[in-house]
Amino acid sequence: MTQPSPNDPASTPASLRHRAEAHASAFPALLAQADHLASTVLLGEHGRKRAGMGDEFWQYRPSQHGDGLRDIDWRRSGRSDATFVRQKEWQAAQSVMLWVDDAMSMSFTGGKDRPAKGHRARVIAMALCVLLNKGGERFGLADRGTPPRRGEEQLTRVARHLMNAQGEADYGTPNARILPAGSRAVFISDFLGDPSKVAEALTSATDHGVRGALVQILDPDEEAFPYDGRTVFESMSGAIKFETLKANSLRDAYLDRLAARKAQLQDLARKTGWRYMCHHTNDPAVKALLWLYQSLERGAS
Repeated sequence: MTQPSPNDPASTPASLRHRAEAHASAFPALLAQADHLASTVLLGEHGRKRAGMGDEFWQYRPSQHGDGLRDIDWRRSGRSDATFVRQKEWQAAQSVMLWVDDAMSMSFTGGKDRPAKGHRARVIAMALCVLLNKGGERFGLADRGTPPRRGEEQLTRVARHLMNAQGEADYGTPNARILPAGSRAVFISDFLGDPSKVAEALTSATDHGVRGALVQILDPDEEAFPYDGRTVFESMSGAIKFETLKANSLRDAYLDRLAARKAQLQDLARKTGWRYMCHHTNDPAVKALLWLYQSLERGAS
C-alpha cells in the first residue's frame, strides 16, 4: 500500500482537520434532511399484526444475528438444538437491510441545481431508516458491519457509516452474502456497472428468502445525453477516458443501451419477486421514499 508523502498537502494536520470538520458538519445535515423527509410521509396503518402495547404473545422465531441474550427464550430453546426468541405482537418486526452504492460514479451530477446521485441515495436511505425506526422495525447496512437493530443509536451508527463511505471503484456491486434469511433488502445505486453482479446478488438473496426493492438513481443528463460536438467522457475515477468530435452521433446508441439496462433490471426484479423504480435527482426525494416505504410495507408481489 502506498503511503502519502509527508509533503503532500492532503496529509497535513490542517487538511486533515478540514476534512474532519467537513464530515462533522455534513453528519447532522444528513440526519436533519432525512428526518424532515421522513416527516412528510404518513406512516399510516402498518401491515403486520401489532396490537395494544405488546403484552400478548405472538410467536416464537429462531434467533438471528443482532438478537441479545436477554431476547432468547431459554425454556423454549431448551427443547431444541436451536435458540428461539419469544416475540410479542409489537416485536414482530422484520429486518430491513440496505446497500447504498458508494462507488465513484455516484458522485456525478450534471448540474449545480441538483444533488449528486450519492447524496440523494444517502438521504433516501437515511429517511427510510427513520421511518422504519418509528415503525419498530430493525434496519442495518448490508456491507458496513451494522447488523439490524432499531433505536436512535442505530440511526446514528448508520448515518456515520453512510457519511464516511467512499469507494474507489468506478461502479458499485451489491452485497447479498450477509443478508439475514427471510429479511427484506433495499439496494440503492445507479446500477451502471456489471449487470451480472446485480443478478448474482438478487439470485443469492432470493435463495435465502430475501425480498426487497431496487432504486436506480440517475441524473437527468444520464437520461437525456445532452452532449454535442467535441466532448471528452471520463469516469469519475479517471480510469476510463474517451474523446469524440461528434458526441451527438453516440446519442441513439447510448439511449438504447440505457433503456436496455433499465428493462433488464425491471425483468430481474420481476423474476426474483423484487420491485424496481428509477428515480431522477431533479425529482423530489419524497416520491422515491414513499414508493420505497410502501413497497416494503405491502411486500413483494
